[in-house]
Amino acid sequence: MKLKLLLLAAAFAAPLAMVAPAQADGGVYVGVDGTNIAVGGYDTVSYFQGDGVPVVGDAKYTVEYNGAEWHFSSQANADTFQTNPEAYAPQFGGHCAWAMSRGALAPGDPTIYKIVDGKLYLNFNKEVQDMWVKDIPGFIAKAKVAWIDIPEGERFGG
Repeated sequence: MKLKLLLLAAAFAAPLAMVAPAQADGGVYVGVDGTNIAVGGYDTVSYFQGDGVPVVGDAKYTVEYNGAEWHFSSQANADTFQTNPEAYAPQFGGHCAWAMSRGALAPGDPTIYKIVDGKLYLNFNKEVQDMWVKDIPGFIAKAKVAWIDIPEGERFGG
């Protein structure tokens, strides 16, 4: 029984170990790889088009927004983004929505995402997303409250 409890605790704690208390981590707006390229270079408009599978953008279609470079797969997508960036930028500055619901900042993976009520949410990894989808509305509500408390200097994306 003790071993079973230890294994259960370890399984639950693993995703938590990947997130830190709310502190600047680079987010995806600033680029966790040391660049200033948002969302790992993915075309955020592409999440909302066709089959919803995101595509990597091209540096020749770049838009500057919120202190980062956003790459798009076409000039049309770059123009669409510029008309209303908030509609296409991931929520919580691209940080993991599940981590934010706990008041922590963790980078969102642009390939692990959900669009909920017309908004793009990223998660840290598939394991975290599996937990997040169990109560998306609840986690979003908690994350919105926690996001307000993140100091301006540590927020990415507004």
